[in-house]
Amino acid sequence: MAKKKKQNNKQPQNHYQNTRTDETATSLSDLLNDDVLAKLKHTKIELAAIEEQQKEKEKQQRIQERKDREKNKSFEELLEEYGDAGTKY
Repeated sequence: MAKKKKQNNKQPQNHYQNTRTDETATSLSDLLNDDVLAKLKHTKIELAAIEEQQKEKEKQQRIQERKDREKNKSFEELLEEYGDAGTKY
């Protein structure tokens, strides 16, 4: 008995050509609509502003913590820090 060969009717696929939608586009911004690009830019600006606010808030918090620590120092801690360097009347 002779074995029959199976025929492959599959066509070769070129994945590179299927993924490219526009051969003339050189960047992602060329492929996006203007509305989508404007939304992305606006979101980027908002995120940068939020990040800047958070940094400023953290900075103010560190300053306040430093003031609180200075305010709550005991006499012994103050004496160790400044010592006898003070002037007498």
